[in-house]
Amino acid sequence: MSNENNIQQTKVRFSIGAKLITIITFIVLMSLGSIIALVSWLVREDLRIAAEENNFEANRYSAMTAESVFENIHSNSGMLMRIIASGGTGSALAEESSDFFFERNPRAAAIFFTAGGQDEVLANRRYFESRGIDAALSESYMDAQRITLRRAAAGETILLNAAPHFAVQMLALFFPWQTDSGASFNAGAVLFDPTDLNESFGIGINQSYLINDSGDILAHGDSEQARKNENVSESDFTRFIWDNPARNAQTLYTDDEGVRYFSAFTRLDTAGAAVITRIEYDKVFEGIAATTRRNIYLTGAVLSISIILIWFFSKTISIPLKSLAEAAQTIEGGAFDVSLKPKGSDEIGVLTASFQRMCAALGIFGRFTNRDIALRAMRGEIKPGGSPKHATILFSDIREFTAISEKFLNSFGDESSDRIVHWLNSYFTQMVECVEKTGGVVDKFMGDGMMAHWGTAYTTGSVRKDAYNSIRAALMMRNVLYRMNKNRKIDDPGDPRIRIGCGINSGTVIAGQIGSELRMEYTVTGDPVNLASRVQDLNKPLGTDILITENTWHLVRKKFITVEMPPVTVKGKEKPIRIFAVVNFAKNEKGPQSLAKVRKILAIRPPDLSKVDLSEYEKKYSIVGIRKRKMK
Repeated sequence: MSNENNIQQTKVRFSIGAKLITIITFIVLMSLGSIIALVSWLVREDLRIAAEENNFEANRYSAMTAESVFENIHSNSGMLMRIIASGGTGSALAEESSDFFFERNPRAAAIFFTAGGQDEVLANRRYFESRGIDAALSESYMDAQRITLRRAAAGETILLNAAPHFAVQMLALFFPWQTDSGASFNAGAVLFDPTDLNESFGIGINQSYLINDSGDILAHGDSEQARKNENVSESDFTRFIWDNPARNAQTLYTDDEGVRYFSAFTRLDTAGAAVITRIEYDKVFEGIAATTRRNIYLTGAVLSISIILIWFFSKTISIPLKSLAEAAQTIEGGAFDVSLKPKGSDEIGVLTASFQRMCAALGIFGRFTNRDIALRAMRGEIKPGGSPKHATILFSDIREFTAISEKFLNSFGDESSDRIVHWLNSYFTQMVECVEKTGGVVDKFMGDGMMAHWGTAYTTGSVRKDAYNSIRAALMMRNVLYRMNKNRKIDDPGDPRIRIGCGINSGTVIAGQIGSELRMEYTVTGDPVNLASRVQDLNKPLGTDILITENTWHLVRKKFITVEMPPVTVKGKEKPIRIFAVVNFAKNEKGPQSLAKVRKILAIRPPDLSKVDLSEYEKKYSIVGIRKRKMK
C-alpha cells in the first residue's frame, strides 16, 4: 500500500504532461538547433567553396587578360622595331609603320630600342597631347633607365611602373630583341597605358592587381592604387607567392590590419609578374549570418507556441497513453497479439485502432511464404515429403525493433501502421534481393527476422559454392543497409536506420514441404538450423553483424577475411563451438580489413566480454574463454 501511494504521488508531481513538455522541448531545441547549425554549416561550406572557385576563376581570367596584353604589346612593338631596323629609321616605310602601329595601339605611348649602337625613340604624339604630357618625358625616362636597358640587352624581360615619372598611369616593358640578321640581343622598351588592365581587374567584389618581381603594384582594379606605385614585397602573401613553386594557388590570408581574404595568384610568363585576386572573407558570409539569426528567432517563436499547445492538449492524452505504453511493453516482450479497444472517435481512438492494426501487421509477416517455391511446388518440381541435403542456413533480424515500432506510434499516430509496414517492406525487399541474387531461398519472415538457406531448392552443385554464396549474400545485405542508412536522416521517425545481425551455419538438414492441409511451406529442419539461429543471437553480445560457425568456415576460409571469436558452449552440445566474424572478401582491398573497422563503419560499440549477462540470452550459450588462434 505504501508503494502504491508513492507511485500515485510520483504521478501527481511529475505528470505525463509535464514530462511530455520537457521531452518535446528538449527534442525541439536539439533538432531545430541541430538543423539550423547543420544547414548553416552546409550553406557556409557551399558559399566558401563557391567563393574560392569564383575567386580562382576571376584570377585566372585576369591573368589571361594581362598575359594577352603583354604578349600583344610585346609582339607588335618587336615587329615594328624589326621593320624600322631593316628599312632604316628615316625611311618612309619606318614612318608609315610607326603611324600605323600607334593607330592600332592607341594606348602605346612610346617605343624605345637600340639597333647598331643607335638609340631610337618613337613617341605617340596623339597620346601625349590628349593627356597634356610633354612627349620629351619619354626620352628622359629612357635616359634614367639605362641600367634597365642594359639588363634587357643581356636577355632579361623587365616590367616597371612608370607612373611616378609621368604623373599618370604608365607601364614600361623592357625586353631583348634581335634584328632579322640574327645579330646579338638589342634592348627594346615600350611605354603603354594599363587602363584596360585596371578595368578587367575589378570584377564584382573580387579585386585583382598585378605586381612585378620586385613587388611593385603595376595595375589594380582601383586606379588610385595603381598610381601610388605601392610596393608589397614585405607582405606575407607576396612572400607566400615567391616561396610557392606552383604557377597558381589559393589560400586564406590575413593582412596586417587583421582582415581575412581568400587570395589567389597566378604567375605570368612575362617578366616574373604575378596577378593576385582576393575577396574579403566576411563579405562572403554576410547573407548566411543574417539568415541564421532569423532562423534562431523563428525557432524561439515555434518553441513557445509548441509548449503552449502541448500543455493544453497533454491532459487529454495522458491516460490513453498509459494504455498504449502498457501495450508497447507487451510488444517489447515479444507478444504481438495485443487486444486494444479504442474509446471514442477522437485522435486517441484513431491512434489506438492504428496501434492495434500495427500489431496485427507484425504478426502477418510470419504467415508469408516464398512465392517462387510455391510456384515450383505447384508445377511438381518440388515433391511432398523431405530429403536430406547439405545446406547453409542464414538467420538475420533487426536490432531494437520494438523500440523503433514504438517511435513510429509516437510520431505518426493513426498513420504509424502503414508507415512501419512500408518501412519493413522496403527493408525486406532489399534483403530478399540479396538472397535471391546469390541463389538462396527465403524460408520465412519472423516479425523483423528472416531465415534463408542455400543448397536446398536451388544449388550450385557444390557445398563450398553454396556456403560462399550465403556469406556473399550477408555481405551484400551489409552493404545495402549501409547505403540505405547513409541516405537516412539521423533520428528520422518515419525512416529510422536499421542494424541487423546474421548467423550462418552449414550441415545436413531435412528439406521439404512441412505444414498442414491449410498451410504448407518449404522449409528445412535439423540441428544445423537451430545452431544457425543461436549463432545469430551472438552478434549482439560479441559486437558483430555476421557470424559463421566452424562448419561453414572450413568450406570458405580462403575466400573471406574472418576473425575467430571466443568459443561458445551451446545448450545441447558437449564441446565448445568455434565461431568466426566475417570482415570482408579476401581479395577486396577497398572494404574493411579488420573487425575494428567493420564496427566503426556500422557504429557497433566493441563489447566487454567480461560483463556479458548470460541470463539475458536464455542460457543458450556461455563464453568459455578467449583463445588466440593463428588463422590459416
